[in-house]
Amino acid sequence: MATVTRSLSIIANGKTAGDPRLRAAVKTVRDRGYRVAVSVTWEAGDAARFAAEASQRGCDAVVAAGGDGAVNEVAGGLVAAGTPTGCAMGVLPMGTANDFAKGCGLPSDLTAGLLAIAEGVPKPIDAGRVNDRTFVNVATGGFGTRVTVETPPEVKRLLGRVAYLVAGVARIGQLQAREIAVTAPDFQWQGRTYVFAVGNGRQAGGGFQLCEHALLDDGLLDLMIVPDVPYDQVLTLLRDLLQPPPRAKYDAIIYRQVPRLEISAAGGLWMNLDGEPVYAERLRFEALPARLSLCLPPGAPVKTAG
Repeated sequence: MATVTRSLSIIANGKTAGDPRLRAAVKTVRDRGYRVAVSVTWEAGDAARFAAEASQRGCDAVVAAGGDGAVNEVAGGLVAAGTPTGCAMGVLPMGTANDFAKGCGLPSDLTAGLLAIAEGVPKPIDAGRVNDRTFVNVATGGFGTRVTVETPPEVKRLLGRVAYLVAGVARIGQLQAREIAVTAPDFQWQGRTYVFAVGNGRQAGGGFQLCEHALLDDGLLDLMIVPDVPYDQVLTLLRDLLQPPPRAKYDAIIYRQVPRLEISAAGGLWMNLDGEPVYAERLRFEALPARLSLCLPPGAPVKTAG
């Protein structure tokens, strides 16, 4: 039986806070003796602030109840607060894509997920930073970013992962490579690219594993670049890239694991960061080793067993 000294703080928006599944999960965990508080966000920045405040109060776990954007905000708040290892981050996947949660193998059942957070033993994981923003999953750029940004939210809710394929096919005639420059330790590259990704986690855009070798606790970021190739080849390459691993291997794809890197583009560059758009002319990425802790199921993408 759990003791009432262990406390969880759930951060949700108005819609998810009223979800009967979340209410049932909270009741089950409270009935087992845990203290569970729920904070409801009102505007941008609330989730990060609530997470930092809960951590500083000595809460045992701060739980993001939402999608990838909510996870990003909560993680950012915990990192900014200098979260001690005694305060874990939890995730209840209640968004559209839930790429981070699915990439980690976290349960979709909210009661099972909240019990795992309450009763599990968290382990250190890395975070990433780009310029002044924290991320935990994947940053993407190129044609795929345009698709995810321009896909209407109602279509995402209706079709889920398929929405990105539908939107991508509709815009395939607009497919153009973008000139970028990349600098990292022992690696430099400049050229035109259709899609590129920087990952602490593995998947983005509704389930596409762009950084298929990424590990959450290796202190590295995974860089994947699809360079400019003949048009008849790029369609095949992108199609296969959207398939789940194992998939066809292409020598053209550039893949590196680095502790930090910089990406620049003349005229500025849009990236999709944990599901949220970010714009800058120069993007400086770095891995933040063991900056967070998370309860992970067996088979999660980590190098450390247990």
